[in-house]
Amino acid sequence: MSEGNGAPADWVNPLRDRRDKRMPRIAGPCSVVIFGVTGDLARKKLMPAIYDLANRGLLPPTFALVGFARRDWADEDFAEVVYDAVKTHARTPFRQEVWDRLAEGFRFVQGTFDDDEAFVRLSETLHKLDEERGTGGNHAFYLSIPPNAFPAVCEQLSKSGLADNPDGRWSRVVIEKPFGHDLASAEALNATVNSVFPESSVFRIDHYLGKETVQNILALRFANEMFEPIWNAHYVDHVQITMAEDIGLGGRAGYYDGIGAARDVIQNHLLQLLALTAMEEPVSFHPSELQAEKIKVLSATRLVEPLDQNTSRGQYAMGWQGGQKVVGLLDEEGFSKTSTTETFAAITLDVDTRRWAGVPFYLRTGKRLGRRVTEIALVFKRAPHLPFDTTMTEELGKNALVIRVQPDEGITLRFGSKVPGNSMAVRDVNMDFSYGSAFAEASPEAYERLILDVLLGEPSLFPVNEEVELAWKILDPALQNWASHGSPDPYESGTWGPESAFEMLHRSGREWRRP
Repeated sequence: MSEGNGAPADWVNPLRDRRDKRMPRIAGPCSVVIFGVTGDLARKKLMPAIYDLANRGLLPPTFALVGFARRDWADEDFAEVVYDAVKTHARTPFRQEVWDRLAEGFRFVQGTFDDDEAFVRLSETLHKLDEERGTGGNHAFYLSIPPNAFPAVCEQLSKSGLADNPDGRWSRVVIEKPFGHDLASAEALNATVNSVFPESSVFRIDHYLGKETVQNILALRFANEMFEPIWNAHYVDHVQITMAEDIGLGGRAGYYDGIGAARDVIQNHLLQLLALTAMEEPVSFHPSELQAEKIKVLSATRLVEPLDQNTSRGQYAMGWQGGQKVVGLLDEEGFSKTSTTETFAAITLDVDTRRWAGVPFYLRTGKRLGRRVTEIALVFKRAPHLPFDTTMTEELGKNALVIRVQPDEGITLRFGSKVPGNSMAVRDVNMDFSYGSAFAEASPEAYERLILDVLLGEPSLFPVNEEVELAWKILDPALQNWASHGSPDPYESGTWGPESAFEMLHRSGREWRRP
C-alpha cells in the first residue's frame, strides 16, 4: 500500500517526523503562578530566569506570570517588582521589546494560603488569561514557600479545581527543597502532594541538577569510551564529593537553624551527584530510565559504620575569611548561644554494587570553608608497580579526575609527568577543560533549564518521591546519631572543617582534597 503521495505506507518522511535534537524546544501556551513571590528566591532567581527564557525565545508570546502574596499590589505594582528583579539579576541583556511583550501577561492576586476567596480570585484570573491570552488552561504552580505551607496550598488548589486536568490541559506543581526533615516527614509530604497532584505532575526542584556541568557527567561517562573501562572499583580508590561555601549564615537563622548542613545539602544535592556518578548506563535518556538507574544506586547506598568514626559534623567559630575577621555561628544574628545546628557535615558511604564494592564515597559540605567550590573527584589507585626510585616520585600523588561543578565549571585530569631536566623526577600536572573557554555560548542558569523543563513536562532532572525517600533512609541514621552526641565540633572560619573530618579519612590512609 502507499500513501497519497505515492510513498509506501511504512515510509517516514525524515524532514517531517525527525526533529533536530540540537534545536531548542519552545514551551507551548501556559502560565506560571508563583506563591511566595515577595521572597529572595523569586526575586533573585525565578523572575530573572523567566525573563531570560523569554529573551532567548523559549516562551510563547502569550505566556503569563501570576504573583500571589499578601501585599496590596495592583498588576502594575507587581510588574515594577519583576522589572527591578530582572534589571538587577537577569543573565541576558535587557531588551525593551521583550519586556513589553512579557509584561502584558503579568497579573497579581492578593491573599493568604488559608483564604478561600483569594483562591477563587486566582481561579478567575487564570480563566480570564486562558480566554484573553490563550494560555490554554495550562498552569504551573511554583511553591516558593516554606514546606509547612505546602499542604494548605495544595488543598486550596484542589478545592478551587486548579489542580484538575480537563480536556488534555495540564496543571503542575513545583516544590522547592527541603523535601521534609527526615524519612517520616518526607513520606507524609509526598502523600499530601500526591493526594492532589499525580507524581507525573510533581516537579521537585534541585537546582544543582540544572547545572550544565552536572548534566555533563552523563556526557563524560556515556559518550566517551576512554572513561568507562576505569570507572569502577578495579581502578578507583575512592570518590570525594564536596560542596564548600565561604559565606556565613548571618540573617538566615529563620531558615537554617535546626536544619543544618546535612539536611540542607547532603540529602538532596550531594546524594544526587553521587547517584549520577555511580549509576549504570541507562537504556536511554528517557526520564523513567534515568530515574530507574538513580533509584538502583540509592537503594544500594548505605552509611559506613561505626558512625562515630565515619561521619563528622562541625560548627564554624570565629576566624578570618577573605582578609576579614568574622564571627562564629553562635554570634550570628538570630542564632541561639546554645545552638547545636551543624554548619559542616561529612559522611562515608558504601555503594554495594559490583561496580563500586569496596570504594568509599566521601561527601562533605560546609559554610565558612576555605573557598567556594563544588566538585566531584574520582581518585584512582596507585600503579601496582613503579619502576622509579622513591626520590623520583616523592612529589607524585594519585591520579584524579575532577568534575568542577562551580564556580569554574569544567574538568581537570591530574596525572604524573616527568619534570624537564637531566634527572628522572615525576610530579603531578593538570590537564584542564573549561566551559568558559571551550564554548562561545554562556551556560544558562540552572533555573532557566528547570523552569523550561517544567513547562515542557520534561521530568528527567527532577527527583521522584522514591529518590527523596531513599536519600532520607541513607541520611537518617547519621542525623539520629548526631542528635545523641551533644554539640558539633568547632572549626575556625576560613579552614576546611573540624579535625574529626580529617581523622575520618586518615584512619584509612586517605586525605581530603584541598581545592
